[in-house]
Amino acid sequence: MRSGAKNLKFLEDMAKVASGAAASFGDIRAQVKTLVGGFLAEMDIITRDEFERVEALAQKARERQVELEKRVAALEAKLKRPAGKKKK
Repeated sequence: MRSGAKNLKFLEDMAKVASGAAASFGDIRAQVKTLVGGFLAEMDIITRDEFERVEALAQKARERQVELEKRVAALEAKLKRPAGKKKK
């Protein structure tokens, strides 16, 4: 029975060590994330969210540009037609 008690004590100790290690890794992860975040802020690097917002704005601007180019082309075509002839 003594051997069983020692094994149980050993397993309990290992569980405590593992639990402490897991908590330490969580703390280390949080510290690394903070350090990397600070480093990126100093480097003036944007976040993924900021990039996606700007990308969406650029896409809308491009679509609007294409639309306006078509309108300008239609107006220019209208101006080039001889007077008196209307498009049907």
